[in-house]
Amino acid sequence: MSKLVAPHGGGELKPLLLEGAALEAEKARAATLPQIQVSSREAGDIIMMGIGGFTPLVGFMGKADWAGVCDGMKMTSGLFWPIPITLSVDLAAAEGLKEGDSVALVSDEQGGVLATMRITEKYSIDKAHECMMVYKTTDLEHPGVKMVMDQGEVNLAGPIKVLSTGTFKDEYGEQFMTPAETRAEFDQRGWKTIAAFQTRNPMHRSHEYLAKIAVEICDGVLVHSLLGKLKPGDIPADVRSEAIQVLIDNYFVKNTVIQAGYPLDMRYAGPREALLHALFRQNYGCSHLIVGRDHAGVGDYYGPFDAHHIFDEIPADALETQPLKIDWTFWCNKCGGMASMKTCPHEAADRVLLSGTKVRKMLTDGEDLPATFSRPEVAKVLQAYYATLTEKVEIKMTGHSAK
Repeated sequence: MSKLVAPHGGGELKPLLLEGAALEAEKARAATLPQIQVSSREAGDIIMMGIGGFTPLVGFMGKADWAGVCDGMKMTSGLFWPIPITLSVDLAAAEGLKEGDSVALVSDEQGGVLATMRITEKYSIDKAHECMMVYKTTDLEHPGVKMVMDQGEVNLAGPIKVLSTGTFKDEYGEQFMTPAETRAEFDQRGWKTIAAFQTRNPMHRSHEYLAKIAVEICDGVLVHSLLGKLKPGDIPADVRSEAIQVLIDNYFVKNTVIQAGYPLDMRYAGPREALLHALFRQNYGCSHLIVGRDHAGVGDYYGPFDAHHIFDEIPADALETQPLKIDWTFWCNKCGGMASMKTCPHEAADRVLLSGTKVRKMLTDGEDLPATFSRPEVAKVLQAYYATLTEKVEIKMTGHSAK
């Protein structure tokens, strides 16, 4: 019997992806239905529901759940949920649809029809209110806010049947693991406690240090990379994966780290997104989530440790997966190694503060990565990628990454 944490909500995993005859029948039905083009974020949410990553959701949220999640991180059923999972269309598309209709949800980026949905509700929302509650700002420079404000004017709610996981399996192969697969792998290895390391960057020396802290107190670490859309200038998932793998192969004890990926886009929601990261890692079987500085943040919209504090503000029984809160980490020249604010007694002048943004900035500017920033094997992979770029995105140093 598995000793892993239970899926969110306390029941079994609830993947919505159809199989066999049911899948073929629904594909045939989908071909007869009106089509709705979904955004990249919505496609990622569909696929996460398909593989059980958003257990126990059965579809896109209605207005009461949207409001409950925005204002109190709780659905009408009482289930804890920190960020609305919604589907939107423009007014013209909405006018041709009514409650009870079925539609096919299509993503050309992800290879066509992803799901069917039975519409149970059409509703409008106060987008600015969602942005203030979830992102703590309505500034359109915030990429998550822009995502919400660019949505269609009408939300559609209803249960979905998922027909495809898009292009992720073809593109990423074994790295694209479902919650059922990671749980089976943890069980096979005899792991009970697993810390998830969330990343949208290659792992620099500070990330390596965080993962090794977790290895000391857990049976293993899941380095869990975002495979969905990022912002311009971020490093693509395939390059990131290669860089992470050379680090695992050369600097971690065997059978302590697994690398996998998941299909969501970043929302850059800071503290709220940290909670979502813990929630779906519970579905993947992880008992802990490593939460470092400025988790899921962007710019200076959030304090460096707001994602630590928010875990203290939710009900004790909201999540089984718990945060591993780790202080600001850095290379200390006097210590001669990686350290944190809790372990290093030296002055700021002795400390080399690291961030993914700093690493990308140096690579973009053609600078070598010093050993205090990156392992040489990792630097080699990243430099080879940057050498292929003919057009480079300007990386601006803002917020906590600029310090």
